[in-house]
Amino acid sequence: MTNVKSIAGMSLKGGRKDNFYFCLVEHYPDSKRSFLKSLIQVRDEEEGMGGDDVIRGWINKFELKELVVDFPISETACAKCLIECPGAHNCPVANVVTVKKRMNDLLAEDAIRVGQNPKKYEQERNLDDEVHFARDILAKAPTDHMLSRSFRRRLKKGFLPYWNREIDFWIWGFYYDHLLKFFNFSYDSFGNTSTMVLARFSYLKRHFPQNLKLYESFIPIVLIELVRSGVILKKDLLSLQDLELGHDARHDIIKKIEKHLDVFVYDHDLEILCRQPRAFESFLLAVVGHQLHFERTRKVPDWALPNEVRFLAPVF
Repeated sequence: MTNVKSIAGMSLKGGRKDNFYFCLVEHYPDSKRSFLKSLIQVRDEEEGMGGDDVIRGWINKFELKELVVDFPISETACAKCLIECPGAHNCPVANVVTVKKRMNDLLAEDAIRVGQNPKKYEQERNLDDEVHFARDILAKAPTDHMLSRSFRRRLKKGFLPYWNREIDFWIWGFYYDHLLKFFNFSYDSFGNTSTMVLARFSYLKRHFPQNLKLYESFIPIVLIELVRSGVILKKDLLSLQDLELGHDARHDIIKKIEKHLDVFVYDHDLEILCRQPRAFESFLLAVVGHQLHFERTRKVPDWALPNEVRFLAPVF
């Protein structure tokens, strides 16, 4: 059993006194099966220990080497600039310049299409914006022409190095329209979590083992990839956001993950995952780590600093 691979997911979003969960998945190559090994609820005070002490104890108990979380683990692009700042629009950081050039190139290419035949472009634009229930919006990336109106507005707003990271533009290119369609929001590194969570994790990280490798992911992206691969259906995603249907939707999604990914979940853990959205999110993060072990994640380009950010977009 020395070759058993384990990875954990932990969703830390919420207030200091919110309950959250650790979820540990172990893979056994000999039997080609994976199991939800441990699902632990951590309260702010437990057995006389603070929640932060419980986190450290849990990591040490299972000798954990890899952990996936759902918030930024790297700094903004602006934090890497060591010279006097000339302003956000003139940021000299090389990767920021590269990102802005890529964004401007997309807008320039779109402008050329408008100039060549404005009337035809507008007709195609209106057709692209029409709602077709049979249309698979996941088959088209936001960077494919036509650029959606919403994505084009996002590009015109620009890249703010004190707010965004290079990985943001890469995520917009794959998921911007889909996040807006299914969840009605966009992705911004530091716009989707609180400074309190970042401060707390910064404190925790100083007490983690030196060999613990951290990764990050984003729950809506995990769900989109589950739909894209056919593991779950779009109706599962819509039901998940309904308060009355959420419990059954989580149950159906977990059972489909079990079937397609061979990740076994015990009945007593299944009920907790269905009842507690925070536990469900930690489970999805652990499943992302499971895909990492099989090298089933999207390749992040070098300009987005994959070694520094370690963002995981799974492929199922």
